[in-house]
Amino acid sequence: MKAFNPYLPLTEHVPDGEPHLFNGRVYIYGSHDTATGTVYCEDHYVTWSAPEDDLTDWRYEGVIYRRNQDPSNQDDKMQLWAPDVTQGPDGRFYLYYCFNFFNEIGVAVSDSPAGPFEFYGHVKFSDGNKWTKPMPFDPAVLTDDDGRVFLYSGFTPSGEKAFLMPEFTEEQLNAMPEEEREMIANLSNIKFEEYSVVAELEADMLTVKEGPKPLIPSENHTKGTSFEGHGFFEASSIRKFDGIYYFVYSSHKSHELCYATSKYPDRDFEFGGTLVSNGDIGYKGNTKFVATAGNNHGGIVKANGEYYIFYHRPTNGTEFSRQGCAEKLTMRADGGFDQVEITSCGLNGGPLPASGSYPAAIACYMRCPKSLDCINYNDPAVKETTMVTEKSNQVFVTNIVDGSVLGYKYFAFLGADMLVVELKGLYDGEILVACDPEGEEVIGEAELHIQSDEFGCELIPLSDISGTKPLYFIFHGKGMLDMKGFAFLNM
Repeated sequence: MKAFNPYLPLTEHVPDGEPHLFNGRVYIYGSHDTATGTVYCEDHYVTWSAPEDDLTDWRYEGVIYRRNQDPSNQDDKMQLWAPDVTQGPDGRFYLYYCFNFFNEIGVAVSDSPAGPFEFYGHVKFSDGNKWTKPMPFDPAVLTDDDGRVFLYSGFTPSGEKAFLMPEFTEEQLNAMPEEEREMIANLSNIKFEEYSVVAELEADMLTVKEGPKPLIPSENHTKGTSFEGHGFFEASSIRKFDGIYYFVYSSHKSHELCYATSKYPDRDFEFGGTLVSNGDIGYKGNTKFVATAGNNHGGIVKANGEYYIFYHRPTNGTEFSRQGCAEKLTMRADGGFDQVEITSCGLNGGPLPASGSYPAAIACYMRCPKSLDCINYNDPAVKETTMVTEKSNQVFVTNIVDGSVLGYKYFAFLGADMLVVELKGLYDGEILVACDPEGEEVIGEAELHIQSDEFGCELIPLSDISGTKPLYFIFHGKGMLDMKGFAFLNM
C-alpha cells in the first residue's frame, strides 16, 4: 500500500495532530477543520489509527468527543481547539482540550484510546477554582514512567508572529459566544504570557499539584538564551525518549516546529533545533518558501523503532482548512534531530513508485506569481494563489496560471514513458515536466489548448529517466486551470 502527504483521505482535515502509540497502534488526536472553514476547528474531535508497523494503513475510529459534551458549551457555539491524550496511572485514557479563547481546560475520559470519551471535569486548583490564568491554550500532557502527570500550556504571540486576528464578518461575529466576541474586540489590550507553562497534576488528573510555572520563553525573552530566534509561540507537545524529555512547539515564526530537551519534565530545557517547516524554511539553509505557509502544530511518535514528526499544512487559502502531514525523523547519536524536508511521500517509507495514478493535491511545492510566503488574511491574493481546494467532493489544485509550479518529492522512476494529466479550465499555452522548479532539467512537455469545465486528460511524453527524482509541473500561457491528478504510463 502507498502512503503520501496528506496521510489521511484528502477530504479529511485533522490538523494539530498529536500521534500516540497505544497497544501497538498509532492514534492521531487533533482538532477538526472543514474543507471550507471560516474559523478554526469547526467540527467535533475524531481520531484515526494505524498499526505501528504499517503507517500507510489508516483506519477511521469515528467521532470521539463532541463539542457540546462539555457543560460549558451546551449551546454548541464554541470550537474545540488542539487537544492531547495520555494514558493515566489508572490505565484509562484522558483527553485534554480547550475551547477557542475560553479560560478553561476540559478533560474527558475513556477506557479505550479510540474513544468515545465522556466529560470528566475541568482542570482546577486545590481550592476548587478552575485554571483560568495564564490563559489555557493548546494543552499537552505527559504521564511519566513514575506515574507523575504533567500538563503544558501556552500562547505567547510576539516578534515575527505578533498576533493578528483575521477579519470576521458581522454574521460570523454574531454566531460566536459573547465571551469570544468580547475577547476578539479587546485582543489588542490582552496581556499574553511571555512563557509557556507547565504544571504537575494530582492523581485525579484534574487538580493542579504544583505550578503552573514558566518553561520556554517567548521571542521577547530569548536574548542570550539558546532559544534566540526560535521563541515559543504555541502548540505545546511533550514526549519522553530514552530518559530525555522532548518539548515540541511552534516558534514565533509560526510555520516551524522546534524542539527543546531536558533531563527533567518541568525545567532546564535547552533549544534543540527545528524539526520541520511547512514552507521548508531553514531546511539545508533554504530561505525561499516552497509553498504559502501557515501555522503549524504537531508531535513526535516512536513507532516500530522509527521516529516521525506529524505536522499540518494550509489549504484553500486559509488556516481554517488544514490537513495533517508527516515525515520520518532520524535521531542522531547525541539524541538530537535534524530538520526534515516536507515531501509528498511522507509515511511511505521511501519514494513513491513512478507508476499508477496520484492526486494533484499531494504537491509539496506550490508557487505562482501571486504566491504569498505566509497566510495573510488582509491580502486579497491569499484567495488568488495556486492552492489546494475542494468543491463538490472533489479535491484538486486550482488557480493555475502562467508561472505556476507544482512540485512532488519524490518518485522512483521505473521506466514510465508517458504522463496523463487531468486538467480543466480555459487555457492556451504549454506545460513542462521537469526535475527542478526552474525547468532546467525538462523531461517532458506538451502544448495545452483547453476549454472545458470538466476534467479531461492530456498526454505528455517523457524522456528516458531512472532513479529517484522530484517531479515538477511548470505552466506557461494565458488563462487559468485546475489540476485533479496525474498518472504514469508505459506505452
